[in-house]
Amino acid sequence: MSDMDWSSLRACRMLVPEHVVHRALAHETVLLNVRTSTYHSLDEVGARFFEVMLAAPSLEGASAELASEYEQPVERIVTDLVAFCAELRERELIDLRPNRD
Repeated sequence: MSDMDWSSLRACRMLVPEHVVHRALAHETVLLNVRTSTYHSLDEVGARFFEVMLAAPSLEGASAELASEYEQPVERIVTDLVAFCAELRERELIDLRPNRD
């Protein structure tokens, strides 16, 4: 998937590739890309986005949950979510797959 626009992402599910190890800590989540031997740290908000995206059946579901949780318009969450996904994909920390459920 080369497009990072909401119309192509909304029905996708986020998956963590086998070459990525992640651990939630008290105030952050740490991800290790084993292929590049690079650690990445997500702050509390990034960690929450990551957790919700991982558990949700689709990014659209994640955006609705996050909008409710943070009491923000879904449009704002979608903008942040698309940018977040693009950054994580660029670093090979997530895969996005069409949800087949």
